[in-house]
Amino acid sequence: MQPLLHRDAFLERLRRQERWDVIVIGGGATGLGVALDAAVRGFRTVLFEQHDFGKGTSSRSTKLIHGGVRYLREGDLGLVREALRERGRLRHNAPHLVWPRLFVVPCYRWWERPFYGAGLWLYDRLAGKGRLGLTRRLDAVETHALLPALRRNHLRGGLAYPDGQFDDARLLVHLAWTAAEHGALVLNYMPVEALTGTHARLDGVVVRDLESGERFEVRGRVIVNATGVFVDAVRRLDNPDATPLIVPSQGVHLVLPRRFLPGEAALLIPRTDDGRVLFVIPWHGQVLLGTTDEPVPDPELEPLPTEEEITYLLTHAGRYLEPAPTRADIRAVFAGLRPLVQRGGLKDDTAHLSREHVIVVSRRGLVTVTGGKWTTYRLMAEETVDRALKVAGLPHRDSSTATLRLHGATRHVDVADPWHVYGTDARHLRRLLEAEPELAAPLHPRLPNRMVEVVWAARYEMARTVEDVLARRTRALFLDAAAALEAAPAVARRLAAELGRDRTWINTQLRDFVALVRRYVPDLHAHDPNDASRAEQTAPRRD
Repeated sequence: MQPLLHRDAFLERLRRQERWDVIVIGGGATGLGVALDAAVRGFRTVLFEQHDFGKGTSSRSTKLIHGGVRYLREGDLGLVREALRERGRLRHNAPHLVWPRLFVVPCYRWWERPFYGAGLWLYDRLAGKGRLGLTRRLDAVETHALLPALRRNHLRGGLAYPDGQFDDARLLVHLAWTAAEHGALVLNYMPVEALTGTHARLDGVVVRDLESGERFEVRGRVIVNATGVFVDAVRRLDNPDATPLIVPSQGVHLVLPRRFLPGEAALLIPRTDDGRVLFVIPWHGQVLLGTTDEPVPDPELEPLPTEEEITYLLTHAGRYLEPAPTRADIRAVFAGLRPLVQRGGLKDDTAHLSREHVIVVSRRGLVTVTGGKWTTYRLMAEETVDRALKVAGLPHRDSSTATLRLHGATRHVDVADPWHVYGTDARHLRRLLEAEPELAAPLHPRLPNRMVEVVWAARYEMARTVEDVLARRTRALFLDAAAALEAAPAVARRLAAELGRDRTWINTQLRDFVALVRRYVPDLHAHDPNDASRAEQTAPRRD
């Protein structure tokens, strides 16, 4: 199999191509969606990501492709209907990465079942032909059968409704694949350092390859800023006096052992002390609990969960689960930042800021798209490309992404198979295993991944670091941070062999990864972040 996502080949093409139609800044869901949409329409498209694809918000979601039941309470019926329509499209276009999940709302007071039932009835109707099923009423016995860990005291029954679940980082990789298959050039570890042009018009960007230090001046007809929580920083490259457009909001998630939610149903906690909803969801053999919604002053690539957020999630989960989870049960904790669009005086109340997206064009023609949610990334991309074509003076061509099957799409999906998220690529991994049987070695007894996935990520998915492999090409860091740490030395050695790196590179990678892991398990002090050699010594060799 010839690698389509090949960084060196992309760099060589970048050196040869004199001008592009569309330059996209940002390799998250929206940016890759824009690159795919533009490329499918036949425009010469290049995308630059400052770190790895999905390093920021797009790999740190609650793993839901949904309309957003809580938005019903806030009256955002248009947003819910729009998101449910996109949920249906994504389920059709990427069935290997988006699958149905049954959610249960437990009811402990007499009025809760009719109250929440009315909202879910409307949720079903707004989904129209794209609905995954219908809401049904449950008695107490049925509710507890679906959620065996649920507290029984005063339980009156519940409601069950279907919604969509997915793997965000792997969907990003397959978006990159699909964009490349349609001619787009997508590059990670290529930060944009400057915008070029006249006082009247932008005409390109200056980017730097973080691996080699090489700089490129790239010319294009239009530049799209799709950098999520960093859009204002890019806008200031165009206009230093640009008024802030977004308010970053932090959402924290905890990962717990599967015993806290046996069975296949997810739990929706319908109301918290501050009026939010929480989800407790089976995900890749673990349980995901989230999320919070707190404003943060400045965006950063690796946001840090606070003690208050962790306590908040454990407290609310403990009101519904028996036994209640504790800090000692946490396998991983991660935070993501949402780019919420400012609305009047609501800057300090991010829970009530709209999840709708906006597209703005600067005086010099920088097209910025921000806001929105994962579920609506495709629609955001379509509308952004429509606007960008007008700005560039390029001919209008209709988008076809609403029915475009993504890379790996297959109708035969077994969600019990850990490799189902690879879709049709799973057969290539199995062939690779046949050719190199030693790659069957597991990364760690507590992880579902094998060494063949490391090799695949390096050869075919532009993974450049241990973090890329363990955080996003696999989800090891998000599922079990301590296990990922123990797997890191073997991963680093194999990745170094694939990329032609030396011992110094391995040691640097391990030192960086140890420091990163400490942010995912704040109580983890098993290793000194300045002692990479110790991390390697304590982990068994699996290669």
